[in-house]
Amino acid sequence: MQFLSRRTFAAIAVLGALSTGAYAQENGTRDEAKAMVDAAVEHVKKVGPDQAFKDFTDKNNKSWQKKDLYVFAYNSEGVSVAHGANDKLIGKNLIDLKDPNGKPLIRELRDTAQKGGGWVEYDWPHPQTKKIESKISYTRKMANFDGFVGVGAYR
Repeated sequence: MQFLSRRTFAAIAVLGALSTGAYAQENGTRDEAKAMVDAAVEHVKKVGPDQAFKDFTDKNNKSWQKKDLYVFAYNSEGVSVAHGANDKLIGKNLIDLKDPNGKPLIRELRDTAQKGGGWVEYDWPHPQTKKIESKISYTRKMANFDGFVGVGAYR
């Protein structure tokens, strides 16, 4: 993980304070995250997993990347199959990935999805600010793929 110098961090903090109103408008909500997951599950059913995963990862497809929300998907073993914020993760097994506090993130997301879906809280770098923030992701199992999709909202 990349760390910022104190000077760079201070500059970002000042800019963030000056743009709080605009930034707040760019944050997705829990309701928007859940609605995006529900739409993603339906999209996988409609077009099939392979095409859906391409759509979720495509930076030009704004249906799956709104504000600071994006769709991610993993198979049941923890291999990333789609990621709207970082396509370099595709194909990597991240089952043992932990948040900065040691929470086994992908395992918890998978387990929650397999139990019928729900919310998982953790800390994660914000894709726009790169700052570690509190995040909550909604996750659901896919009907026609052995895995899950999720979308997280920063709080």
